[in-house]
Amino acid sequence: MISKPVRIAVATIGDKGLEDIISHDFGHSDTFTIVDVDDGRIRSVEVIQNPAASLSHGRGPVVAKSLANMRVNTVISGEIGPGASTMLNELGITK
Repeated sequence: MISKPVRIAVATIGDKGLEDIISHDFGHSDTFTIVDVDDGRIRSVEVIQNPAASLSHGRGPVVAKSLANMRVNTVISGEIGPGASTMLNELGITK
């Protein structure tokens, strides 16, 4: 059975990619490790800076929209606040 390609964003604390630690807070994570999985295999890994790092409030929804623009299907993180959670749901991104 061939599985559908998936793009996963993992909220991380640094730039170590798959070897990094998952951030405890989605909107305040330092980086996101973007993992493309196709047919059950990792095809690519990219680390990006948090696109909302400079904001003092409302980071979660901004991050959610940025990840949706990058075609992310799934998010892995510690705590996801209510604003980000609502936005992820509206954008069809699983968590």
